[in-house]
Amino acid sequence: MSLQGREVVLGVTGGIAAYKAAEVVSRLRKLGASVHVIMTKNAMEFVQPLTFETLSNQPVVTDTFDRRAPWEVEHIALAKRAEVFVVAPATANILAKMACGIADDMLSTTLLATKAPILVAPAMNTGMWTAEATRQNMATLRARGVHVVGPDAGFLACGDTGSGRMSTPADIVEAVTALLCPRQDMRGLKVLVTAGATRERLDPVRYLSNDSSGKMGFAIARAAKARGAEVTVIAGSTTAPEPEGVHLVRIESTLELHDQALRLAPDMDIVIQAAAPADYRFAHPSAQKLKKRSGAPLTLELVENPDIAAAIGAQKRPGQTLVGFAAETEHLLDNAARKLGKKHLDLIVANDVSQPGAGFNVDTNIATLLTYDGARECPLRQKAQLAEDILDEVLRLRGQ
Repeated sequence: MSLQGREVVLGVTGGIAAYKAAEVVSRLRKLGASVHVIMTKNAMEFVQPLTFETLSNQPVVTDTFDRRAPWEVEHIALAKRAEVFVVAPATANILAKMACGIADDMLSTTLLATKAPILVAPAMNTGMWTAEATRQNMATLRARGVHVVGPDAGFLACGDTGSGRMSTPADIVEAVTALLCPRQDMRGLKVLVTAGATRERLDPVRYLSNDSSGKMGFAIARAAKARGAEVTVIAGSTTAPEPEGVHLVRIESTLELHDQALRLAPDMDIVIQAAAPADYRFAHPSAQKLKKRSGAPLTLELVENPDIAAAIGAQKRPGQTLVGFAAETEHLLDNAARKLGKKHLDLIVANDVSQPGAGFNVDTNIATLLTYDGARECPLRQKAQLAEDILDEVLRLRGQ
């Protein structure tokens, strides 16, 4: 992939992973990109500007009040020049500034001024990455459309083991390339994605549900849309930001999901069922709020909901690709393999939701992509990356 003539601005902040940013510059330059580096004061404690100037063949910007180019306001010039703005490493500090709109140095000021797509590669201690403040900041940035690569999990410089390690330079450059040269390998395909949890009403104020946030389904929808597909999403209860540019159908119960999915599926080339529908519903929901019974026990009868994946599989037409999910807590591959055949799926995404960093209401996942011709392991990664892996596998199965 050539990036000849493309303009990338790279912000380097003060973390030990700053030395890896040098390889990011080198790789981008080898692809032909023009790279302009902005360093924070703390970043210069880890790597000298001369390193990046040598690799980029451009002066490194470190000072908001540098007068080497007095005829232009430097941070505005770089903000306009950028086709992609990358921050690697992105510390908790810069992420907080970005989320709050703080502009108190050259990097944060330029970030606030740019209209270019922004890609951040977080790097920090596991405790900082999992802190509620950082989680909220990341949710804010994602909702604004900021792209995220990583962080990876493993041994950290501080001696801890866990999430927080900056993605490899190769992965960062791959993410930059995807933004500058987006794939359109799904153009002309119609894709249906289900997402989120269903709710089964007991009475007007209570319901039976699960912890699904919709993050996985929405990530798949965004990825398919970015790759040129016409995307329809059927969504139940969700807490994740809605994908843009898709046709969104909102439902509440599993029966509603069943009806909408069977209505829309026949016209689709690809159906990806990432929603978490409730397996049971109340046999006799109350029209009024149920009251306490003075200590007497309350017995509730549940009836089984229809199997939506099996119903869609039963009406599968030639040329259609069906994908299901198997969220399990034991015997993962055995249970997933049974569902693959029973429901006439082409691919099933199996994940053990009891594992740390996998399953519901988190930004990462761990999965096995199981087909009739083998299994592909997807270790801990962002759900956005897993979404790309799933679509890649779907296209492989379709021979595209």
